Amino acid sequence: HNGYRTMDLPEMLAAMEAGQNLSKTVVITFDDGYQDFYTDALPVMKQCGFTATIFLATNRIQDTAARSEGADYLTWRDVRELHAEGIRFGSHTVTHPDLRSLGPEQIDYELGYSKETIEQKLGASVKSFSYPFAFPEGDRDFTRYLVDALENHGFENGVSTILGRARLGNNCFCLPR
Repeated sequence: HNGYRTMDLPEMLAAMEAGQNLSKTVVITFDDGYQDFYTDALPVMKQCGFTATIFLATNRIQDTAARSEGADYLTWRDVRELHAEGIRFGSHTVTHPDLRSLGPEQIDYELGYSKETIEQKLGASVKSFSYPFAFPEGDRDFTRYLVDALENHGFENGVSTILGRARLGNNCFCLPR
């Protein structure tokens, strides 16, 4: 009712670069792929004419309903239905690990296989990534390594757990939320 609208990450980044007024524009994101997005959030999103991006931890998304760590997760059928409704999907790794605790081969697997799985299940490219756990913004070497790895896998942007507003000049792979 107050004139807000939503965009996905690539649209927002392009609009920022073009100098568009984004004062009443938000990017709505959800991590993990919980079932309650489908049952609770989607009706509200549709009512408002909003869209969102859901970042999936792909080993938690199954062909049949799955429960893990006390939470219910979307199924691949749900994901395909949501995608048809205009919801975007991004990678949140395969197993939702703290990436800093992994070696290069494991990081490569977590990034690449998650992206590949979503692309195969949806038939659409995945360009966005969400970092699981607290983002280690103080660890510049790891941040550089992660950005390189994301670019090598064909990602174009990503969000972190850093609180704040994305601004022109932010690293497009470590955007605050």
